[in-house]
Amino acid sequence: MRRLFPVTDETAAPAPGGASGEGAGREWSLDELAAAYAYPEPGPGGPVPWLRANMVSTLDGAAQHDGRSQPISSATDMRIFGTLRALADVVVVGAETVRQEGYRPARAREDFAAMRRAAGQQPAPAIAVVTASLDLDFSLPLFTSPLVPTLILTGAAAAPARVATAEKAGARVVTAGDGIGVDPARAVRALADLGHTRLLTEGGPRLLGQMVAAGVLDELCLTVSPMLTAGEAQRIAGGPAVTVPHRFGLVSMLEENGFLFTRYGRT
Repeated sequence: MRRLFPVTDETAAPAPGGASGEGAGREWSLDELAAAYAYPEPGPGGPVPWLRANMVSTLDGAAQHDGRSQPISSATDMRIFGTLRALADVVVVGAETVRQEGYRPARAREDFAAMRRAAGQQPAPAIAVVTASLDLDFSLPLFTSPLVPTLILTGAAAAPARVATAEKAGARVVTAGDGIGVDPARAVRALADLGHTRLLTEGGPRLLGQMVAAGVLDELCLTVSPMLTAGEAQRIAGGPAVTVPHRFGLVSMLEENGFLFTRYGRT
């Protein structure tokens, strides 16, 4: 893998075999990936919530193939996926993505154990499921055997019986909206109140669209897959369009085998 941006003397220098770019011609270590995707350091006032999204898209804008993201991903994309999880306090995901992708609890990884202890983090990030209906299979490992209790983000008007079922299964239900649904800004604040300030969302597209519309997304880590799928697959963000497009700036770009691993931040 090689770094294409930001441009430095190392980025421009040719590597053995003719490839150019910092790190070209070798597999990056997990420590290098963790440094490349580090969250912002806390300011004088202490940590504040930082919400990043991690998504993959084909060249023609498809976020999925046959309903799943795995077919358009790569081994390096999955290493970055795992690194982003290892850096996060909590992974926020929509209920439909939990159902479609067969979500499991995040696992503790020995490679990141010391780093997480030093940062005061739990052994693995919690999974926070955003759902209005709480229509979830609470017999799944995500709820029955997580290393860190799974969170349910829902509205104040959620069905009491479903809330009770979720809590009986071991999930922690967090209210983040006045009605049935979840207000993204309130979800961010509620997670921060629980001590989760390094936030990561993996979608799906509808949830990411809601976060974009609410203006709470700070960073997008987008893998551009060198594939074309055509069809009618969703984009990485769905839902109603925003009135004025939100401008983000390029923070970094890595490349391997035609895959571009980009980071864009709020400008």
